[in-house]
Amino acid sequence: MIAQVTPTQQITPIQALERLFTQPTVESAWFADRFLSQVSADQVHQIVQSLSRNLGEFQGVESVGDRYQVVFEQGIVPTQIQLNAAGQIAMLFFQPPQLRNVNLADIVTAFEQLPGEVHLLIRQGDETLAAVNPETPLAVGSAFKLVVLQALQQQITAGTYRWDQVITLDPAWQSLPSGILQRWPADTPMTLQTLATLMISLSDNTATDALMHLVGTDAIETLSPRNQPFLTTRAAFVLKNPTNQDLLDRYLQADEAEQRSLLATLSDYPLPAVELFTHDPLALEIEWFFTATELCNAIATVATLPPMQVEPGLADPADWAQIAYKGGSEPGVLNFTSYLTAANGDTYCVTATWNRDTALDETQFAGLYQSAIAVLIQAD
Repeated sequence: MIAQVTPTQQITPIQALERLFTQPTVESAWFADRFLSQVSADQVHQIVQSLSRNLGEFQGVESVGDRYQVVFEQGIVPTQIQLNAAGQIAMLFFQPPQLRNVNLADIVTAFEQLPGEVHLLIRQGDETLAAVNPETPLAVGSAFKLVVLQALQQQITAGTYRWDQVITLDPAWQSLPSGILQRWPADTPMTLQTLATLMISLSDNTATDALMHLVGTDAIETLSPRNQPFLTTRAAFVLKNPTNQDLLDRYLQADEAEQRSLLATLSDYPLPAVELFTHDPLALEIEWFFTATELCNAIATVATLPPMQVEPGLADPADWAQIAYKGGSEPGVLNFTSYLTAANGDTYCVTATWNRDTALDETQFAGLYQSAIAVLIQAD
């Protein structure tokens, strides 16, 4: 049994984590005021209970460098924690749990059991190691930006553009977050490499629409013929806006030529509030649809480009010589796509997508995805 420790006593991070998982309640006194201004003790307690419920009996806390692992019977939870001078928790971050003692067959079964529609593909080089519905097109959110980067790379290779070429931001390209460029002034000069890096690392929608304008939708549709017309992010937000239901109905009932004509009029419509896209799924027919195979093929063509080297996603850079990553999410849609290079030069693609007409458990999905990557690390 772990002794009670008051906030004025010195306590180690390991002891603070052990206390969270062994005491019957989570006390506000264990946390700094700044932490409690963002997350309540009750919310932490709910997270702790969820982890214990899903992963079995708590077994302890291990130190891994400057981070920690909370160990359960059925999995581990990589964790970051910082204490203030009074021994109170000032920062606490639980990463998605990773299942223990599982193989790729177990991973496949776990993905198959998710409600809704799922696809999964794990490849080593060109060899398929595991798959669930890999040829089923699903909505992938911002993972479509891999194809925008692919089209840009083709035109740079052809000499049409250069990575260091500068263009200025046009207000017509302004979209909603994610990203930062929607707040930047018009006519701000940007290199193509900067735009591409923001598009991939921050999933910047304004940067994406700028690059789509530059390379042209014809080039992108050649790479993704299923998605015609290929939507800008701004067009998708306008069509999904519930106040534009009549416009959406007309678009969905139109043929491709009529859809293109409608898209040309969307500049007359204002962008909706971003808060509309943070709760329930909206018009999931308006999306970008890819198979798992198509995503692995797309990321393989751009994996070594500088914009792909900034954000590692859910893979740990300490485990891999190189990581390329792009994901996508909106209510009802989740995708993670990684291209991983091991120290011995072996390459792996891991992509997974989940669609459902209700809210998704991102922590559960991310945990399964990280567990798949962990299996590859053990086997490499």
